[in-house]
Amino acid sequence: MTSLSVLVAGGCGYIGTHMVKALLAAGHRVVTVDNLSTGHRELLPGGRLVEGDIGDPALLERVLAGERFDAAMHFAAAIEVGESVQAPLKYYRNNVAATLTLVEALVRHGVDKLIFSSSAAVYGEPETTPIREDHPCRPTSPYGHTKRMVETILADCARAHGLRSMALRYFNAAGADPSGALGERHHPESHLIPLVLEVAAGRRERIAIFGTRHPTPDGTCVRDYIHVNDLAAAHLLALEALAGGAPSTAYNLGNSRGHSVREVIEAARRVTGRPIPAVEAPPRPGDPAILVAASDKARRELGWRPACETLPAIIASAWKWHGAPRPGEPQFQ
Repeated sequence: MTSLSVLVAGGCGYIGTHMVKALLAAGHRVVTVDNLSTGHRELLPGGRLVEGDIGDPALLERVLAGERFDAAMHFAAAIEVGESVQAPLKYYRNNVAATLTLVEALVRHGVDKLIFSSSAAVYGEPETTPIREDHPCRPTSPYGHTKRMVETILADCARAHGLRSMALRYFNAAGADPSGALGERHHPESHLIPLVLEVAAGRRERIAIFGTRHPTPDGTCVRDYIHVNDLAAAHLLALEALAGGAPSTAYNLGNSRGHSVREVIEAARRVTGRPIPAVEAPPRPGDPAILVAASDKARRELGWRPACETLPAIIASAWKWHGAPRPGEPQFQ
């Protein structure tokens, strides 16, 4: 594929930084727009950074008028399911209204390719597993509703304006770049693997297991974990497909295998060699027992092959990031 100029919304976040690194390594030109509300300037691997919000039409006008872009990637969303229940207006404003502003700007400036960071949350409570792309979409949280709304907007814009898009529905993004220079840094953190590794690193006392009587082999929730660099690789393949004229569609991105909370904790104990105390807690309302992706469509149509499929390998890459000492922090004893 020839070199493209790509606008990356939210390129200073967890998945965004890994994506920017992959784009640059593939020879593409990158401009990141990020308001740094949850992203980290110091982790951006390269390219040009424009600090600002994609909900700001004047800022987008300056960026898009100043340079010709071939495509855009959108990672700039609020992502906490629980918070979305407590603060739905924040999620509709940031994830839907701001995205609409971005899409309007892309259409106005003739950018006709967009890759959207979607989520398995669009499915809601699964009727069957593994979940295929044609599974009914019935989100159970404002967060899931926002992702589904944007997918609908993009489908309409493909028909009306020729803005072709691919919605990549992530399951559980995990892991970190093998260099140890990039990784997951959320405040507050809510994802299982980094929370478990924070315990291993001595930054937390224990990990909570929410629910132990789910209809799963060991009673704890089962999730499909996908390495962040495998996500980035799928985005590159999606970009190549769009550049080749592929139509709009949606793809699940997962390893098509599930691991329970107890399995994650035990794998982390083996990888780190550290004790990881765990305590049982009541189940969280609306937490599906099993979420596992059927990702054969992405494998078949995009030629995507995850390179880091095993749970220990994913955790080991994350441990290289989370286990490293932080400035001013005492060493783990």
